[in-house]
Amino acid sequence: MAPAGLSLGTSVLCLLAWARLATADRVYIHPFHLLVYSKSSCDQLEKPSAASPPDPTFTPVPIQAKSSAVDEQALREQLVRATQKLEAEDRLRAVNVGMLLNFMGFHMYKMLSETRSAASGAVLSPVALFGTLTSFYLGALDPTASRLQAFLGVPGEDQGCTSRLDGHKVLSALQTIQGLLVAQGGAGSRARLLLSTVVGLFTAPGLRLKQPFVQGLSAITPVTLSRSLDLSTDPDLAAEKINRFMQAVTGWEMGRPLTGVSPDSTLLFNAYVHFQGKMKGFSLLPGLQEFWVDNTTSVSVPMLSGIGTFHYWSDTQNNLSVTRVPLSANACLLLIQPHCAPDLRQVEAVTFQHTFLTWMKNLSPRAIRLTVPQLTLKGSYDLQDLLAQTKLPTLLGAEANLGKISDVNLRVGKVLNSVLFELQADEGEQPTESAPQPAGPEVLEVTLNSPFLLAVLERDSAALHFLGRVSNPLSAA
Repeated sequence: MAPAGLSLGTSVLCLLAWARLATADRVYIHPFHLLVYSKSSCDQLEKPSAASPPDPTFTPVPIQAKSSAVDEQALREQLVRATQKLEAEDRLRAVNVGMLLNFMGFHMYKMLSETRSAASGAVLSPVALFGTLTSFYLGALDPTASRLQAFLGVPGEDQGCTSRLDGHKVLSALQTIQGLLVAQGGAGSRARLLLSTVVGLFTAPGLRLKQPFVQGLSAITPVTLSRSLDLSTDPDLAAEKINRFMQAVTGWEMGRPLTGVSPDSTLLFNAYVHFQGKMKGFSLLPGLQEFWVDNTTSVSVPMLSGIGTFHYWSDTQNNLSVTRVPLSANACLLLIQPHCAPDLRQVEAVTFQHTFLTWMKNLSPRAIRLTVPQLTLKGSYDLQDLLAQTKLPTLLGAEANLGKISDVNLRVGKVLNSVLFELQADEGEQPTESAPQPAGPEVLEVTLNSPFLLAVLERDSAALHFLGRVSNPLSAA
């Protein structure tokens, strides 16, 4: 299997090769041609159809209507089955989207990090973020659709329909990226990795949503819960009802629950992501261990410890070290630790950039005894706030044309992404990269008992599923 940095580099080389071919043959090939409409699809779309029926619509049921609980194992098996039918083009499309979502993830993580103090944590899902914005693209008409396409990183090139992003292809690629993360072992196997995404569409009473839009979301999330409630009379009560509803359906306790719903909102789009990873060959240490939040303050937390051969790099220039821990054959956890705890902000600034994955070539096998906190990270962020920080406060504002979501002018309120990230021990097996248990002075002790950074990487698509800063394992991000 090629390393993640090589996969990403290969995709860039492919794009450059396509561009050269286009110049040489004088035939234009869009650099992201796997993500835009094909010529045949455009011909079909541009056919005159005077009798085209309007899209069917429906009114979401009230929020108090009975709902079934989310079956996370069933969601995982659905993702696994989807990866069993992949063709070469599907995998290359996933690499393209993985590259785009990584760039956006780094940029938006920087925005998120700047809003949080160094003493607070942060956790962001680039996949959920990119999927949320693609979902809005799916429901948008111009000029909003063109602005969203540009923000997603795919140039329109003024080439007409064949330069138009196909939202369904992008969401399908995101499903592939999710499936590749959890697919190890196949459907029905004992799950070491769980990844579940649930979307809640909350509307004002009487508002009708278009069925093709909601059905189109099924690729990124098989569970889309459309519910109506009064958002204007008592916005705080509305937020409380939404939080109770999502907790009852998912069973997840999210950090920073929804608050402060704008009374003039008619649509809220909330994406909820639950990740659970088990570290093979690690065990829970007896008792609680000290984690130093700063030079003078410590908290007592459960810690996991394991010994094996892991890939490791100590960067003396940037004063940090990187340890790669396998979560499965395709997925790994990257732990970034500053050599000096107060330097976390500086390390964060040089780490989560577009060159991050090229660092993977610097890692080499090393016998390590690794100790890391058992993690339950909870984080929420409003994409409307992040868009405002990127100088795009109106992208999903009152003037946004979302005519493929509803026939009425929508006022989009909060666009929440909530993440529940869990890291646990899996004592049953040794790490995938582990050699026979090393012993003696050559074993390097790596203990993450002070603030550090983390990332979860799926290596086939080179997609980063999570980026995070752990300042205090006991506090919500």
